[in-house]
Amino acid sequence: MSTAPALPPLPGAPGGPALPSIEELLADAVAVALPMRVRFRGTDLRHALLLRGPAGWGEFSPFPEYGPHESAAWLAAAIEAGWQGWPAPVRQAVPVNATVPAVDAADVEAVLARYGDGITAVKVKVAEHGPEGELVPGSREADLARVRRVRALLPHAQVRVDANAGWTPTEAVDVLTALADVGLEYAEQPVPGITDLAEVRAELRARGVPTPIAADEAVRKAEDPLAVAAAGAADLIVVKVQPLGGVRRAAAIVAAAGLPAVVSSALDTSVGIAGGAALAACLPSLPHACGLGTAALFEHDVVAPAWGPRAGALPAPGERAPAPDPGLLDRVRADGARQAWWADRVRAAHAVLAAQG
Repeated sequence: MSTAPALPPLPGAPGGPALPSIEELLADAVAVALPMRVRFRGTDLRHALLLRGPAGWGEFSPFPEYGPHESAAWLAAAIEAGWQGWPAPVRQAVPVNATVPAVDAADVEAVLARYGDGITAVKVKVAEHGPEGELVPGSREADLARVRRVRALLPHAQVRVDANAGWTPTEAVDVLTALADVGLEYAEQPVPGITDLAEVRAELRARGVPTPIAADEAVRKAEDPLAVAAAGAADLIVVKVQPLGGVRRAAAIVAAAGLPAVVSSALDTSVGIAGGAALAACLPSLPHACGLGTAALFEHDVVAPAWGPRAGALPAPGERAPAPDPGLLDRVRADGARQAWWADRVRAAHAVLAAQG
């Protein structure tokens, strides 16, 4: 059985960095609410808490359904950014994909236009689900049309699809087989769990469909990438800084897994996206464009200019995140009730980190 890799300890753990007090964490914390240009993963308004420490700014933005134990890793990532800073980069630029939400095929061109020139890779969201968790009727046909429209507009770009674990194995094999002629770079988390990923990957190979499989939602804890690799469930892994506890821990997890990695955002503000860029900039190998262009999906951001790609790439941020613009912060600042809600979540996650000592 795979065991968790040896990782840099979390804040508050024996041998780890100091755990700031709750008072330190909340002293300059700002809750923000960023409206989305289009609905993305069921979200119209992205909420986040920005923390300022002696090393700069960090982001704490676990999704609402995440409890204290899962959120503790997200808080550790924010503490690393604000109280430690990030490791030095080994590259100065990070290639980034454009992201196309589950829009009509007719709207694809307008979405891509927000990313400017130089797009070399595109992630296309598929398997859209309704408010009750059901697959939207007609989604298969809409998915095929959306992906083919991207390919028609950008014939030389790498095109990848992301189902966010939204298909059954049968649905995944059906759609990915139908898209075999598009030449997908990879399919990201087409089904839930490691076992189903392995099943889909094996069935596609049996049918002669060479589309690589990437694990995303199946990589949420330190031991997950090792389990994915051991099961032969994926050809690459998608890693995100906040869920894995920070840049240093995520880099150690990539090294332990031994699979190519794509760094992605968790629908972060530009402060969080800079953390993803810091991870991508310090990895020894970066064979794929990263999913760090999601600032283009917000109506407003917190950094001026937003931490978005230019000519298909993001600059490496160095050892700290860009500071939010005060005027933009005021524009997207959440109300007092939301600020208090975030403070409660910080306290709950902080208690989990404190219990390690």
